[in-house]
Amino acid sequence: MSDPMRPPVSPRKPETASLRSDPPRPRASLRTAVVWDVLKDALDRRVKATGQEPDGAAALDVLDTGGGSGNFAVPVARLGHRVTVVDPSPNALFALERRAAEAGVADRVRGVQGDVHGLFDVVERGGYDAVLCHGVLEYVDDPADGVRNVVGALRPGGVLSLLAAGLGGAVLARALAGHFSEARRALDDPAGRWGEGDPVPRRFTADQLAELVAGAGLRVGAVHGVRVFADLVPGVLVDTEPGALEALLKLEAAAAELSAFHSVATQLHVLGETPGAAEGTATGEA
Repeated sequence: MSDPMRPPVSPRKPETASLRSDPPRPRASLRTAVVWDVLKDALDRRVKATGQEPDGAAALDVLDTGGGSGNFAVPVARLGHRVTVVDPSPNALFALERRAAEAGVADRVRGVQGDVHGLFDVVERGGYDAVLCHGVLEYVDDPADGVRNVVGALRPGGVLSLLAAGLGGAVLARALAGHFSEARRALDDPAGRWGEGDPVPRRFTADQLAELVAGAGLRVGAVHGVRVFADLVPGVLVDTEPGALEALLKLEAAAAELSAFHSVATQLHVLGETPGAAEGTATGEA
């Protein structure tokens, strides 16, 4: 459920940290590296704050809304945490089951059919240490209500990982493709759409996402731009130029933290924390 115009990524100077725990898929790492490193850091801090270890019954409970086939759920489960994935697509949930089995984490991943607005028909309110809401807000009728719902699933001290399509990235992409009228339309449109053929129903600015998180009662811990350069660089260069992938990963990590680049990122990642979250989680340490 992510923006098809550019792939997903958001914190700590990741170097190539995403390749530590995520499956070794180099091209995919460009889409997920920043987000994965931010998320892993947040989970590690949550573990320390609760005095738990990600091992068996002591693992964290993580909810992945709109998690599809498990791009994040399976790597999180590989860290030792229990993950519940809520997604409206039976096909995606079937793929999740297969992927979790192949990764050896089938016992720590559970898929249930549902959506954000009917979330508590299928999962427990206030039952999770962390909630992922990636590529979901673009498609819901009421983003504010959607954020309030996912926040309602958090335990005191829990963290929210919110990833959504960025307005500026779409405007830049249409302009660079020579579609100047569409770029202008996206810039002026309240939903950030460039035309009737736009497959993404809604895009956001960093301020809009931060307001949604704060409005749901969370503290905004960090905001990162995702895929600032990755979708603008020719794939052949990344695939064939020695060292290009690693260098681009480092560039993305460095630019992600700078607010000046948030306005041109394909996606935006916001880390939100409930009252009672451990101090330091929201510092945006990088």
